[in-house]
Amino acid sequence: MPQGGTSTYPTLAQQSVLTIGTFDGVHLGHVELLKVAKAKADRTGSKTGQTVRTVALAFDPHPGATLAPGNEPARLTTFQHRSSLLRKAGADEVVQLKPTPALLSLTPVEFVHRILLPYNPVYIVEGSDFHFGKGRAGNVDVLKDLGMSQPPSSQFDVEVVPPVPTVLNDHTIVRASSTIARWLLTNGRVDDAARVLGRWHEVEGIVEKGDQRGRTIGFPTANITTTCMVPADGVYAAIAQIPQPGQTALDDANQRFVAAAVSIGHKPTFGNSSFAVEAHILDDRNQHGTSQIIAALPPYGWNMRLRFVAWVREQIRYDSLDPLLEQMQRDCTNIQQTLDAHAHIASV
Repeated sequence: MPQGGTSTYPTLAQQSVLTIGTFDGVHLGHVELLKVAKAKADRTGSKTGQTVRTVALAFDPHPGATLAPGNEPARLTTFQHRSSLLRKAGADEVVQLKPTPALLSLTPVEFVHRILLPYNPVYIVEGSDFHFGKGRAGNVDVLKDLGMSQPPSSQFDVEVVPPVPTVLNDHTIVRASSTIARWLLTNGRVDDAARVLGRWHEVEGIVEKGDQRGRTIGFPTANITTTCMVPADGVYAAIAQIPQPGQTALDDANQRFVAAAVSIGHKPTFGNSSFAVEAHILDDRNQHGTSQIIAALPPYGWNMRLRFVAWVREQIRYDSLDPLLEQMQRDCTNIQQTLDAHAHIASV
């Protein structure tokens, strides 16, 4: 059993095609890596008559959390969500690589021998900017040389996949990357982030008790806390995935979606409010603004996943409550129209 830092990784008896990375967000570039890896595995298996597994080795948390704690990039996806997306993209197995100091101190040669070879790889599929080993000393050329320098029974080839170009709404062409996706979200450009990710950006969190002001003004909200990156402060059209009645966990096998108006920020009209991510559910509301769908769930402690569809407006400070309520009603109308125009989103 090979050691990677303080974590132990299994030896895979079957041959495999590997891809290694952080895979945060599982954007179009990551999906292309898995597509190529899966095709290589299927083709090799057809030739040999043996099952060849497609395996994604995913660093989690981000290596920056070990190398520069507190300065690592914001997390786009939880590891559980990332694993699900990687499997949908073609991975048979998703293995978590915990970036311990010991693992990150491995030289490229040590990394190949201790982390990669136990998976019996016949191909390793990476992007052209792939680096590995202490100080990012290894690249795809080093990986190719190491693959060919192994004994015949352990040799592997390296397939380099070019970047995936993505056209944004302003016709700018960018390379799909987690960095670009984060930048777009930081600027509230959730529709452009969706172009890079190949899907709508989603944030999952637990519903907790807020200041309960919304219910007193006819716009009750579910307040979530999350470890994932949220878009810039503002108001958004979103689709919320919620649990089945009486449950607290999300059921991806029996998904349940509702329309939501989401506010992110500090609620400037009410003064020094703490930062909040609040979702007002639009479906099946009674005369008090409460969704009967939400009323069937526990008050707090349940999971919600928000799928951000469109930016609506920035946060605005109003001098009194009446203009705020008028604006919120307009927001709800506009958001419902936006979501009606994207009725397919809940099934994507």
